[in-house]
Amino acid sequence: MLIEGLYTIENFQKEGQEVIAAIKLNKDHEIFKGHFPGNPVMPGVCMLQIIKELTEQATTKNLFLSISSNIKFMAIINPEVNPDLLLKISIAEIEDGIKIKNVSSFEETVALKLSATFKIID
Repeated sequence: MLIEGLYTIENFQKEGQEVIAAIKLNKDHEIFKGHFPGNPVMPGVCMLQIIKELTEQATTKNLFLSISSNIKFMAIINPEVNPDLLLKISIAEIEDGIKIKNVSSFEETVALKLSATFKIID
């Protein structure tokens, strides 16, 4: 984990090329004290890192984000209000890497949609 202690994986299921992961954000993590004081918001770059880490866990490969063809931040994630997130990742192996589509949500609210390609690093 690049950002130690930011989240815990509550549930991780992989069936074929689909991953469903439930995570819990640590509302007391240091990152939220600076982003933003008194009104914590999950940084978008941290969400991308979490998606990468879950994809690495599913594929057992070290990955590097090379292309993000579509990123839509659709709702603010406040770790004090909505610490429980559900991430659904569809994974496809391609010639030079891994392509994914992700939908991240809390309760009934879609917070993030991502289509990306990761390069496999040795």
